[in-house]
Amino acid sequence: MSSESRGAGRYAIPIGVEIAAAWAWRLVLIGAAGYLLIRVLGYFSEVTVPIAIAALLAALTVGAVDWLARHGVPRLAAALTVVLGLLLTVIGLIGVVGQQLSTQFDDLRDSVIQGIDQVQNWARTGPLDLSDRQLDSWIDRLEKAISSSDSAIFSQATEVGVQIGHFVAGFLVTFFTLFFFLYEGARIWGWIVRLFPRVARERVHSSGRAAWGSLTAFVRATVLVALADAVGIAGVALILQVPLAAAIGVLVFLGAFIPIIGATLSGLVAVLVALVAQGPVTALVMLAGVIAVQQIEAHVLQPFLMGHIVALHPLAILLVIATGLVAGGIVGALLAVPLAACVNTIVRHLAAGDPPDTDGPLGEESRDLGSPPAAPA
Repeated sequence: MSSESRGAGRYAIPIGVEIAAAWAWRLVLIGAAGYLLIRVLGYFSEVTVPIAIAALLAALTVGAVDWLARHGVPRLAAALTVVLGLLLTVIGLIGVVGQQLSTQFDDLRDSVIQGIDQVQNWARTGPLDLSDRQLDSWIDRLEKAISSSDSAIFSQATEVGVQIGHFVAGFLVTFFTLFFFLYEGARIWGWIVRLFPRVARERVHSSGRAAWGSLTAFVRATVLVALADAVGIAGVALILQVPLAAAIGVLVFLGAFIPIIGATLSGLVAVLVALVAQGPVTALVMLAGVIAVQQIEAHVLQPFLMGHIVALHPLAILLVIATGLVAGGIVGALLAVPLAACVNTIVRHLAAGDPPDTDGPLGEESRDLGSPPAAPA
């Protein structure tokens, strides 16, 4: 045996190590590309987030536009009607919250002041047995801490003003984008498909149809679940005469779009308001009501409405929400589950190899894109 053969045998790489190395550099490359994509999307979040929210709203409302178009309404007028209706609904919800805050805030403030007095009395007469001098000392320290942070409060107020400006801009971008998604969604999707190589266009189009069907069903089911949570928790608050019941309902409705944890966390706000306004007994009853509504949602509404739409294990959903929360905050947690549902649907569709018989993305007109689109001139 030659020295070359002995050297080759001595330094031969085991097949397991070779396979692991091949997978490793590919996974590293995919991870780096994914991280770079997340950073780019995060850098342009003032544009990407409104577009993502507009896509969710389009999935919710495109059926109404298609229905109006089938009944003789021009698609331009149908899209404009739906967008204006959605905008009026949002303004109405904001008006309800503002009206409740303006009419019941003084009573809630009085309840907070009364609660502080009760805490002070408990500190004097309870197990802490604090003297008036000690209480005054703690109150003086708190006042000094507040007065010494005037500059910080001013900077935070400035930052809040900037964030409000960003929110208004994002709000306008969302509804402007939503209008074009509803009006020319099929053309937009056709343009996206044409960006891919000709050989891949049919699979891209069918995958998009599958993802869009899953996203549409998910958003509509989520709205029904969120509405049930809001009505249930707000109803309990009304029965217990907890202040800001309608505002709590709106908060629960918005929070329920984050699965598993959203409605629960927003429901705890109702418990806190009940505790401040009416004491611990009412707060405990409110907590029992929130838990009852959540149990009905988890064991009746979610299985019945969601079915296999998401097709993700609850642990996977929780991990996806946590990842989205870390990566993008509340907005990331909101978008994480529908994104995961779409990716899961695309993977299952490509593995099955059968194009679904569903409407195309962003409108019925994209049914005409079933064959690979022609190359642009």
